[in-house]
Amino acid sequence: MEVGPLARYVLGYAQGKPEFKEPTDALLRLLDVPITALFSTLGRTAARGLECQWAAHKLKESFNHLIATLKAGDTNTANTASWDPKTWPKDVRGVGFTEAPRGALGHWVHIKDGKIENYQCVVPTTWNGSPRDPAGKIGAFEASLLNTPLADPEKPLEILRTLHSFDPCLACSTHVMSPNGEPLTSVTVR
Repeated sequence: MEVGPLARYVLGYAQGKPEFKEPTDALLRLLDVPITALFSTLGRTAARGLECQWAAHKLKESFNHLIATLKAGDTNTANTASWDPKTWPKDVRGVGFTEAPRGALGHWVHIKDGKIENYQCVVPTTWNGSPRDPAGKIGAFEASLLNTPLADPEKPLEILRTLHSFDPCLACSTHVMSPNGEPLTSVTVR
């Protein structure tokens, strides 16, 4: 499963939402490529750019709403009526999900006796870089690299470009192995 701008754009496009469909179609016409070109390093990178444009429009809408609200005299920024940890049960769990720029982000917390008993954060890079799932399906990083031709196996830039198109939050290093599992070359990007 892939998360991030491409996943959001593909879903919005498939749902026929104009704010996703129109700019995507315009980009595909400009590049003279079919929609299948989106499922690539190019598509992932282009979706990130398109999403920046979408975010700028949404930011303008939010700003205009904020100004109108302030002009109407509403200066509240949060409803803290329910925020009183002293009233919470002794054993409570919480979960929160959002879409961050890199993709889906989840937080899970377990609070017991007023202290954090357990906390887990699953970030977009974890989703995209996941190993095979219980059904044997490979993760998005691995799937994106299958059948990627390398112009120069000593300098596997295609691997780095493809993984960087996910905008991962990690240190990058590439190890090229022979079919027998012997190391051929290793590249570390700092």
